[in-house]
Amino acid sequence: MKDYKTLIDSQRVPEHIAIIMDGNRRWAEKHSLPTLDGHSKGSDVIDKVTECAYSLGVKVLSLYAFSTENWTRPKGEIRGLWNILKLYVELKKEDLMKKGVRIKFCGLYDKLPKSLIRTINDITELTKNNKNITLNMCFNYGGRQDIINAVNKWIVSRSVNERLSEKKMEKYLLTAGLPEIDLMIRTSGEYRVSNFLIWQIAYSEMIFLDVLWPDFKPAHLYRAIYEFQNRERRFGGW
Repeated sequence: MKDYKTLIDSQRVPEHIAIIMDGNRRWAEKHSLPTLDGHSKGSDVIDKVTECAYSLGVKVLSLYAFSTENWTRPKGEIRGLWNILKLYVELKKEDLMKKGVRIKFCGLYDKLPKSLIRTINDITELTKNNKNITLNMCFNYGGRQDIINAVNKWIVSRSVNERLSEKKMEKYLLTAGLPEIDLMIRTSGEYRVSNFLIWQIAYSEMIFLDVLWPDFKPAHLYRAIYEFQNRERRFGGW
């Protein structure tokens, strides 16, 4: 693969990158391993990608870890995903503090086990003042549900005759306070957004890579950013 890192313009690095981490199950099948081994291998990639993004000056990295549609998967796989997430947080908390990584979770808590909610709340509170990069974990997240919930929250809080605007809407989304997404990457060779941050990626550049997430390396991120920098962003203007 070409050394894209040397070609990146450090002054035009995307501020917010979102990644659909797809391909864990296929990676496990490809290597004749249990499904959870694929998810575990995929979790190992997160550290390298986060460190790589921070070194380039990316401010926010949003990762699609579990969607609201993933509840149809086998219960054993879902429980295994909870355990992988809890283990990741426990093992990495000191390193996250050392590297100044702020953890944010975007998702619904209603179906999550209480022990996982405690883990999420604890790591969010612990890292809330870290400023080097925000790692936004989208867990039990769905873009349509995010929009519906935001509208319902606004309806409850609105004043008489108040009309909903884009700026007001964004205050009620789970990504409130985060910058707009500049670049969205999907791994595994699939060409769809799968209900991921569908309001937030309205004018994002999208790049689809034919690599399974457990095989994703910093070189793939460099390549995606280089391609991003060589596109002309029009934002619907012309």
